[in-house]
Amino acid sequence: MSDDVAAARAAAEEQSALTRRPVAPDATAAYGDDPDQLIDFYAPRGPGGPGGPAPVVVVLHGGAWRGPYDRRHISPFAAFLAGRGFAVASVEYRRGPGERGGGDAVAGRWPDTLDDVAAALDALDGLVRAHLPGADPRRTVLTGHSAGGHLALWAAARHLLPADAPWRTDGPAPLRGVVALAPIADLAVADALGVCDGAARQLLGGSEHFAERRPYADPALLLPTGIATTLVQGRTDTDVPQAVAESYADAAAKAGEVVGLTLLEDVGHFPLIDPAADACAVVAEEIAQLAW
Repeated sequence: MSDDVAAARAAAEEQSALTRRPVAPDATAAYGDDPDQLIDFYAPRGPGGPGGPAPVVVVLHGGAWRGPYDRRHISPFAAFLAGRGFAVASVEYRRGPGERGGGDAVAGRWPDTLDDVAAALDALDGLVRAHLPGADPRRTVLTGHSAGGHLALWAAARHLLPADAPWRTDGPAPLRGVVALAPIADLAVADALGVCDGAARQLLGGSEHFAERRPYADPALLLPTGIATTLVQGRTDTDVPQAVAESYADAAAKAGEVVGLTLLEDVGHFPLIDPAADACAVVAEEIAQLAW
């Protein structure tokens, strides 16, 4: 495939996913005082799995940790999962400043982005019980796309953080598993490849902080988690190339942990969260295998 054809297909995939009408949640709750510290809840619809209370799927959206990309763009995916019988919690978090198309949007805020993901996960059990009464928070799967995939892998590894990390937990999160979608799973490899215009380096506060902060933020350094983990990756993804996911899977193997890696032919970055794409159904099945 020529570079022009690949670029045109990637642009069409992005447009299909990002131009869908946002789907309003059934409820929204705050987990902090900042306007971005919110979780949208989608009640389960459809037949779901083998019966009983619905599993909870926690969704962390992508967008290179940059401010212009909020949870609205992933709301059709959240609603799609609810239609598959899952109870869904879609987390918003603080991102870097800047306007879409302005060329100056910065990736992430240190430490606010990680503060928020940790706080949201810590508050989740109580909020799910209040806003999704038909759900079973004991059966929770964490998923995230792109930068959100990084955050999902990181959140599942908080018990492995350095002892002085403010987000460290005493033990593994009570998760059935993690399904990371085209995740920025290895910050060093992503940085070397220039993923999302240097977003990984920006997330950690720039070049002067990259090396010192990586042990606190890079999922590839926080292994083995002891939590069932699957990566879903399109082979033709030009936004986050499959080399990033492969590097994480290799690091997990070296740490003695088997991480599933599902590679999808002729699939780029955005079909994984596009309800109109076959790849999205594959994602739902990967989640179901862990949740039910």
